[in-house]
Amino acid sequence: MAPEPTRTRNRQPARRSRAEATPSRPSRLRLWLRRRRGLMRPAGLALGIGGLLTVAALATMAADPYGRIAALWDGAAEIAGNAGLTVQEVTLEGSRNTPPELVREALGIRRGDPILAFDPQAAKERLELIAWVNSAHVERHLNGSIRIRITERQPFAIWQRDGRFSVIDEKGEVVSNENIGAFGRLPLIVGTGANRLAAPMVALLRGVPEVQDRTHALVRVAERRWNLRLRNGVDVLLPDGQEAAALTRLAELQQKQGLLDRPLAAIDLRLPDKLVLRLPGQATPGATPPEPSVQRVRSGRG
Repeated sequence: MAPEPTRTRNRQPARRSRAEATPSRPSRLRLWLRRRRGLMRPAGLALGIGGLLTVAALATMAADPYGRIAALWDGAAEIAGNAGLTVQEVTLEGSRNTPPELVREALGIRRGDPILAFDPQAAKERLELIAWVNSAHVERHLNGSIRIRITERQPFAIWQRDGRFSVIDEKGEVVSNENIGAFGRLPLIVGTGANRLAAPMVALLRGVPEVQDRTHALVRVAERRWNLRLRNGVDVLLPDGQEAAALTRLAELQQKQGLLDRPLAAIDLRLPDKLVLRLPGQATPGATPPEPSVQRVRSGRG
């Protein structure tokens, strides 16, 4: 009689063969991976290269955080330039009074230079150092174009002090010391500190055209009060802090009596209830500090 264990050994291979004969269905994940097997190899290679570059960059930064990174960027900019990524066009918008040579110097780039070597933020900061420029916006495009938009400070008045002339904006900031004659129609402001306080007085004058049309200069006296120097040489002494009322009174006197067209040396309005007229050759009534001399801009302000 054959032993029982022999039959048990004969059954196990049969079960295994039946299990192997049953086909197994792959999961969705395995199917998705099989379909994209051709794309995963380049992606893995790119990730590997990117990782190596990152490690190299971090190592370089640790060794020399400034010089070598800058050298690497310069090298990349040079390679890009050799590949055709160069400056082809520079456009400038909003420039009316800003000297072109200052703009070129601030940009520091020429046609044909590598476009990646141009730093828009640094160029913006340099442009905003120019006195005429209030703000700047700089764009760099890889098609080779650089676009600049600037907002200029607006010329408001000509400021004379110590025999020198400057163009100032409404805040009193000097925007130019050259070519003053081109701005000869602007109001003339005279005296130390006059630039900072001129805007309110110019606005008051605009409200009394009879006086404004005859005014040659606004003169700041001892950094305390204002005089008007008329085109006919007459000085109008205004009270400190009461300029609006004095100008309204002066306009009424002009309309009724033609006071501003008379051959006078000075019209003193410093006292609200009193009008003092000084004829040529007479001393100025009351003690007054020395007043700055008024000169004419070379363009021939009238």
